[in-house]
Amino acid sequence: MAEEKWHDVGSAEDLGERPVTPVRAGTTPIALVCRDGVFTAISGACNHVGGPLGEGRLDGDYVVCPWHHWKFHHRTGEGEPGFEEDRVPSHATKVENGRVFVDANPRTPRHKTPHEPHPLARPLRREPGPVRVAGISTTVMDRANPRYSGSEELLAHAVAHAQQALGAEARLIRLGELSFRACEGYYSKSAKACTWPCSITQMDPADQLDRVYEALVHWADVVLVATPIRWGAASSLYYRMAERMNCIQNQVTTRDRVLIRDKVAGFIVIGGQDNVQAVAGQMLGFFAELGFLFPQFPYVAHSRGWTAEDMEKNVDVLRKSQDLRDGVAALVERCTVLAGRLIASEPTPERVARGGRKAHSLAAGSDPP
Repeated sequence: MAEEKWHDVGSAEDLGERPVTPVRAGTTPIALVCRDGVFTAISGACNHVGGPLGEGRLDGDYVVCPWHHWKFHHRTGEGEPGFEEDRVPSHATKVENGRVFVDANPRTPRHKTPHEPHPLARPLRREPGPVRVAGISTTVMDRANPRYSGSEELLAHAVAHAQQALGAEARLIRLGELSFRACEGYYSKSAKACTWPCSITQMDPADQLDRVYEALVHWADVVLVATPIRWGAASSLYYRMAERMNCIQNQVTTRDRVLIRDKVAGFIVIGGQDNVQAVAGQMLGFFAELGFLFPQFPYVAHSRGWTAEDMEKNVDVLRKSQDLRDGVAALVERCTVLAGRLIASEPTPERVARGGRKAHSLAAGSDPP
């Protein structure tokens, strides 16, 4: 047995005021628990992705990790029922002269039970075949009582053109038909808490945004995103999806790993009100940060403008406009041509120079003379 290394971690009176407190036994992070006046201690690092257990909460006998809610027994370090073998180290405690001491040497070892990786976590590899086009409609409607959507109809036209005229494989994803949770701010807890695959996707098998992740990261060569304009902005579903895309971009920040490589994006922006360029500009900026490339003239748009509050006429224009249909067909052609060139070229490296990129600190003394 290793020699005991006791460390004074604080006043028993003060530490007894909170159920769970983060402390250090020397350099070892500890989750110190006080329950019914008795102190126990387990490792402060979660088995999952190293979340700070000492900042978690107590749920019965279990410390709940604040990042992804894994649970470990406050005394033994064992996982919750059914996951007992997935355990963190436990540490001995004692109270002397009103002070709490924790032994830095664990009395039980850490054990990580192998978990089957999520299907989205597989290596990135483009399968052989023709150019693949994924259309994503972000319009919101009651699907049981559908209404006409100009952005969705034009997207469907572009996807059909890609299949029938260009020989591409194609999918049309309607976000409004998927059940998925809003982003819950794991990045706000810590950059490392925002994982790939998305933390929600890994924890909630009923969350259907995995279909979008599969299309964007693994399957598609071309992604066409269509949105209506709502009060000068893209649709609420677009932003709901975009917030969940942070896990893709965050891989560059935390792992120096670019998930979106050699993929092309284009956009269809349709609105009864103006602000087309601002909406398209946001979409271009966001998808560029994910790693997408763009063809010449990467979006097609239509708006009736601020003074034309006559949606019936706007719908009529959209239903009849061959120009807009020709426009989105040409857009998907530009996208597939660029995608074909990228497929035929050398693959883009997984890493990118980080200077000037998000969350990259410049080295001291890096200023030019």
